[in-house]
Amino acid sequence: MRATDFFRDRRVFTRGEFLAARVADGQANPRTADSLLTKYVASGDVVHVRRGLYALATSPTVDADPFLIAGKAASDAAIAYHAALQFHGKAYSVWHRYSFVTTKNVKPFSFGSSDFVPVALPRALRAHRALGGGIKVEPHGGQFVRVTTLERTLVDVLDRPQLGGGWEEIWRSLEGVDFFDLDAVTDYALKLDTVITIARVGYFLDQHREQLFVTDAHLKPLLARAPRQPRYFDERKAGSGTLVKPWNLIVPKRVQDRSWEETSSALV
Repeated sequence: MRATDFFRDRRVFTRGEFLAARVADGQANPRTADSLLTKYVASGDVVHVRRGLYALATSPTVDADPFLIAGKAASDAAIAYHAALQFHGKAYSVWHRYSFVTTKNVKPFSFGSSDFVPVALPRALRAHRALGGGIKVEPHGGQFVRVTTLERTLVDVLDRPQLGGGWEEIWRSLEGVDFFDLDAVTDYALKLDTVITIARVGYFLDQHREQLFVTDAHLKPLLARAPRQPRYFDERKAGSGTLVKPWNLIVPKRVQDRSWEETSSALV
């Protein structure tokens, strides 16, 4: 296979993918492959994104596809958190910060106008296969990337709200989803094994019973793991709020009332 044929089919690729393609074509010398990559980077046809990761330089003014970069930033990378909401077309706001979950030691990096943020796998998931599940392989840009499902993403952003854009962004984004597999949501929340996150998930589902067709059967296993003593909904910003039973969460008025909706209505 000629290098130009390989580049034509891949807008973003790893050194390993390039080597594997050449080996499959009977060209197994890695030094030759590295020399070719160096040559094409020097010519401006290929851009070096970070160690072991490259992008086709389709235009000097256009950034390489950020989802392909995030999805290939590590061998097990899965687009996650707000980036997953954005990938699925459900993010309320467009970000240029792309998180991906991985077990590899990857440092944050930037490329073009985008920032790429590796997120270590939560401790409770490390004993599970496939990064804890809830990850799908999806076609994108003529290639394939790994991305968390909407069900896992719901739980993940409630677990790490700073990676979801804060409560208003999270609520507005999740409320744009018409359907969740609620059994999958519950199973993953319990697997994550954090009482405050389990309670937040239960609270969100409880607040959206009608829209999401939530039943007591969906909430029962979450209620069994809710905090026994009152806990702040946002532990980083403990303060006033309303104690919401049976979740034992002290919820800020802004979240409880979804007061940002009133602000939006006033602007119309």
